[in-house]
Amino acid sequence: MAAGRVIRFDGMRGYGFIAPEHGGEDVFMHVNDLLIPESAVRAGLMVEFEIEDGDRGLKASEVRLAPEAEGLTGVPPVPRTPVAPAPFTEGQEPMCDVLSSAEYLREVTELLLTAAPDMTGHQIKAVRKQFALLGNRHGWIED
Repeated sequence: MAAGRVIRFDGMRGYGFIAPEHGGEDVFMHVNDLLIPESAVRAGLMVEFEIEDGDRGLKASEVRLAPEAEGLTGVPPVPRTPVAPAPFTEGQEPMCDVLSSAEYLREVTELLLTAAPDMTGHQIKAVRKQFALLGNRHGWIED
């Protein structure tokens, strides 16, 4: 049994990746291999899992909540490593992640709670509303 933190999970596509606690390459995770509710899976969540060799590399199976994460509501997010933008051809838009409204607002909320823990719920909701409008205008959110 290995342990690690979810780096990313796309509920629309049903997959994501886990960074193993011991280091090494990220492990692919599919919704069919979750032993916890899909709605509980988000970036930063500490999980335990079995590692298998999949067709395209390492694959997690029997993914469950790690004992130290049980009962936690605010798991700190995994620091993201900056990634160089993908090259694109003339006239083509660069690729980027498009999140569902729920995923986008969850990430915004976690960011606000981390950056400004003294904000009230009312203030967070007001800021989230503006971020949602911005995300919709720029096409960062898909519904």
